Amino acid sequence: MDKCTSFTVTPLERTPEQKFNFGACVTGVDLNTLSDEDIDRLKAAIWRHKVIVVKAQHSLDPKKQWDLVTRLDPNARDGHSHGNLTTFRAKGGLLAQGREVVGIPGAENVRLIGKGFQGENHFGVENHTIERGLSNDFHAVPPSMEEFEQGITRFQRWHMDAPLYGKDPAWFTTLRCITLPKGPDLTVEWADGSGQSMKTSPGKTAYFSTSQLYTLLSSEEQLLVDHSWVEYAPYPYKWIEKCKGNTTGLGLAEGGERLTDEEIGEYDPTAIKKYPMVWVNPLTGEKAFQVHGICARKLYLRSSKEEEPHVIDDVAEIRKFILGIQNRILKPEYILLAPVEEGDVAIWDNYGLFHSAIDYPISMGPRSMHQANISGSIGPRGLVPIPSVA
Repeated sequence: MDKCTSFTVTPLERTPEQKFNFGACVTGVDLNTLSDEDIDRLKAAIWRHKVIVVKAQHSLDPKKQWDLVTRLDPNARDGHSHGNLTTFRAKGGLLAQGREVVGIPGAENVRLIGKGFQGENHFGVENHTIERGLSNDFHAVPPSMEEFEQGITRFQRWHMDAPLYGKDPAWFTTLRCITLPKGPDLTVEWADGSGQSMKTSPGKTAYFSTSQLYTLLSSEEQLLVDHSWVEYAPYPYKWIEKCKGNTTGLGLAEGGERLTDEEIGEYDPTAIKKYPMVWVNPLTGEKAFQVHGICARKLYLRSSKEEEPHVIDDVAEIRKFILGIQNRILKPEYILLAPVEEGDVAIWDNYGLFHSAIDYPISMGPRSMHQANISGSIGPRGLVPIPSVA
């Protein structure tokens, strides 16, 4: 326990079958009244444990949630990482389709997400129903309505919270749990022919570690990804707004049509993002294979600084390469269903994790969450700089 702070960080316990190596609970702290020392220790806990669940924050003021976000990255200056609500609605593409995203009055960068009727007055948001907050309609082959009502569901969409155009990814995302649905456990099916599935209570968020994924690569593969990088599309989520996802929630299904540059509309070529495939944890030095495959437009592959990169710009080949790596971690034993209860706040490392919501039948009740993050003041750093002429 730190001499300047009094809260406790406890790593999550695992069963013998579970192989994920991250996650912790934090107790004995009030996020409304954090000292600078508390902030420093919380930040270290997130970088080290990847996701922390801060227990019993029922009285958290939404303004203090945003204050927490900005204090965790004090040099960040640019609001929510996906931009203001007007920009998000216009260019959010896949993320914004059919969704009315609202900010909490007085703390507009704290976004209300979830599913169902949010109450007559939810922190100043009146009589609001989230129609498509969680939805299996991202999948090319969703479960049937009959299966869904019987408790068969999917991982909605595996991702990191990152605009991948204009702004750098948030270091951390905060997710406050206000209300969880109630009901029997659901069965999350991979539905990809593997026969894999896992049980979850409704309303959970799932995570896997891209740092742990890196350790599953061979030495030759690590050498390759250490020296390689990705170029993302302009307004990448708009670029893929006509696409559907795999039944696992990871990656896009074959055959999806990307928008042309003309269909995307005007964009700033200097805002296009190129990131290394491997991101280095600034505290622990861990390496993470952090590639958002659904948005990747080009891959630059090489195994040394001197080697001329092999460029892949065919989306089918891009998908094959990335999923060939990422599918290794997409197994029940590597997936954490964070033990979040009503009143808790989950905070996670966007540079070392992927996460996914999980849909559930609305008969189980509403899900109410407050989500907030801020574009990182410093973007991801790799082991090898991307050539300036790339």
